[in-house]
Amino acid sequence: MVRKLEKAINGEYSAIQCYEKIARMAPNEIERKRILEIRKDEIKHFQMFSQLYINLTGVQPQPKVTEECPNSYKDGLEFAIQDEQETVDFYLETADGAADRSVRKAFRRAAADEQNHAVWFLYYFVKNK
Repeated sequence: MVRKLEKAINGEYSAIQCYEKIARMAPNEIERKRILEIRKDEIKHFQMFSQLYINLTGVQPQPKVTEECPNSYKDGLEFAIQDEQETVDFYLETADGAADRSVRKAFRRAAADEQNHAVWFLYYFVKNK
Protein backbone atom coordinates (compact mmCIF):
# COMPACT_ATOMS: atom_id res chain seq x y z
CA MET A 1 0.00 0.00 0.00
CA VAL A 2 2.91 2.37 0.68
CA ARG A 3 4.09 2.07 -2.93
CA LYS A 4 0.59 2.69 -4.25
CA LEU A 5 0.24 5.77 -2.06
CA GLU A 6 3.62 7.04 -3.27
CA LYS A 7 2.46 6.58 -6.87
CA ALA A 8 -0.82 8.41 -6.13
CA ILE A 9 1.00 11.24 -4.34
CA ASN A 10 3.48 11.70 -7.19
CA GLY A 11 0.69 11.55 -9.77
CA GLU A 12 -1.37 14.17 -7.97
CA TYR A 13 1.71 16.35 -7.44
CA SER A 14 2.53 16.11 -11.16
CA ALA A 15 -1.07 16.93 -12.11
CA ILE A 16 -1.09 19.99 -9.84
CA GLN A 17 1.96 21.38 -11.63
CA CYS A 18 0.73 20.44 -15.10
CA TYR A 19 -2.80 21.80 -14.73
CA GLU A 20 -1.46 25.16 -13.60
CA LYS A 21 0.56 25.26 -16.82
CA ILE A 22 -2.41 24.16 -18.96
CA ALA A 23 -4.67 26.75 -17.30
CA ARG A 24 -2.22 29.53 -18.23
CA MET A 25 -2.52 28.44 -21.90
CA ALA A 26 -6.34 28.25 -21.91
CA PRO A 27 -7.91 30.30 -24.71
CA ASN A 28 -10.58 31.86 -22.49
CA GLU A 29 -11.51 32.58 -18.90
CA ILE A 30 -14.20 29.89 -18.65
CA GLU A 31 -11.80 27.09 -19.55
CA ARG A 32 -9.05 28.57 -17.38
CA LYS A 33 -11.34 28.68 -14.33
CA ARG A 34 -12.58 25.11 -14.84
CA ILE A 35 -9.03 23.78 -15.16
CA LEU A 36 -8.06 25.62 -11.97
CA GLU A 37 -11.09 24.04 -10.24
CA ILE A 38 -9.85 20.62 -11.38
CA ARG A 39 -6.43 21.58 -10.01
CA LYS A 40 -8.04 22.32 -6.63
CA ASP A 41 -9.47 18.78 -6.62
CA GLU A 42 -5.99 17.43 -7.32
CA ILE A 43 -4.63 19.42 -4.37
CA LYS A 44 -7.31 17.86 -2.14
CA HIS A 45 -6.38 14.38 -3.41
CA PHE A 46 -2.69 15.12 -2.83
CA GLN A 47 -3.39 16.21 0.75
CA MET A 48 -5.64 13.22 1.42
CA PHE A 49 -3.13 10.67 0.07
CA SER A 50 -0.27 12.43 1.88
CA GLN A 51 -2.16 12.13 5.17
CA LEU A 52 -2.85 8.43 4.56
CA TYR A 53 0.85 7.99 3.81
CA ILE A 54 1.85 9.77 7.03
CA ASN A 55 -0.62 7.68 9.02
CA LEU A 56 0.81 4.50 7.52
CA THR A 57 4.53 5.31 7.60
CA GLY A 58 4.95 8.03 10.22
CA VAL A 59 6.93 10.19 7.78
CA GLN A 60 6.15 12.97 5.31
CA PRO A 61 6.06 11.94 1.64
CA GLN A 62 8.67 13.39 -0.70
CA PRO A 63 6.63 14.13 -3.83
CA LYS A 64 8.24 14.53 -7.23
CA VAL A 65 7.06 15.29 -10.74
CA THR A 66 7.01 11.97 -12.58
CA GLU A 67 5.71 13.12 -15.98
CA GLU A 68 6.52 16.15 -18.08
CA CYS A 69 3.60 18.37 -19.02
CA PRO A 70 3.27 19.24 -22.74
CA ASN A 71 3.97 22.78 -23.91
CA SER A 72 0.82 23.38 -25.96
CA TYR A 73 -2.77 23.67 -24.80
CA LYS A 74 -4.11 20.97 -27.13
CA ASP A 75 -1.33 18.52 -26.27
CA GLY A 76 -1.80 19.33 -22.59
CA LEU A 77 -5.50 18.50 -22.82
CA GLU A 78 -4.81 15.22 -24.58
CA PHE A 79 -2.17 14.34 -21.99
CA ALA A 80 -4.62 15.18 -19.18
CA ILE A 81 -7.39 13.02 -20.68
CA GLN A 82 -5.12 9.99 -20.87
CA ASP A 83 -3.61 10.60 -17.46
CA GLU A 84 -6.99 11.03 -15.76
CA GLN A 85 -8.37 7.84 -17.36
CA GLU A 86 -5.32 5.79 -16.37
CA THR A 87 -5.58 7.22 -12.86
CA VAL A 88 -9.23 6.16 -12.59
CA ASP A 89 -8.23 2.57 -13.32
CA PHE A 90 -5.31 2.66 -10.88
CA TYR A 91 -7.42 4.17 -8.09
CA LEU A 92 -10.24 1.67 -8.54
CA GLU A 93 -7.81 -1.26 -8.54
CA THR A 94 -6.12 0.13 -5.44
CA ALA A 95 -9.48 0.62 -3.70
CA ASP A 96 -10.45 -2.97 -4.50
CA GLY A 97 -7.24 -4.26 -2.94
CA ALA A 98 -7.28 -2.08 0.18
CA ALA A 99 -8.07 -3.74 3.49
CA ASP A 100 -8.83 -0.50 5.32
CA ARG A 101 -12.29 0.95 4.71
CA SER A 102 -11.12 4.60 4.85
CA VAL A 103 -8.41 3.89 2.26
CA ARG A 104 -10.97 2.20 -0.03
CA LYS A 105 -13.31 5.16 0.34
CA ALA A 106 -10.55 7.71 -0.35
CA PHE A 107 -9.42 5.97 -3.55
CA ARG A 108 -12.99 5.48 -4.81
CA ARG A 109 -13.86 9.13 -4.20
CA ALA A 110 -10.70 10.25 -5.98
CA ALA A 111 -11.48 7.89 -8.89
CA ALA A 112 -14.92 9.49 -9.31
CA ASP A 113 -13.34 12.96 -9.37
CA GLU A 114 -10.73 11.85 -11.89
CA GLN A 115 -13.42 10.49 -14.21
CA ASN A 116 -15.21 13.83 -14.03
CA HIS A 117 -11.96 15.64 -14.81
CA ALA A 118 -11.39 13.43 -17.85
CA VAL A 119 -14.81 14.41 -19.22
CA TRP A 120 -14.05 18.12 -18.86
CA PHE A 121 -10.64 17.77 -20.49
CA LEU A 122 -12.19 15.73 -23.32
CA TYR A 123 -14.86 18.38 -23.83
CA TYR A 124 -12.25 21.14 -24.10
CA PHE A 125 -10.05 18.98 -26.35
CA VAL A 126 -12.89 18.36 -28.83
CA LYS A 127 -14.05 21.96 -28.63
CA ASN A 128 -10.57 23.30 -29.40
CA LYS A 129 -9.76 20.96 -32.30
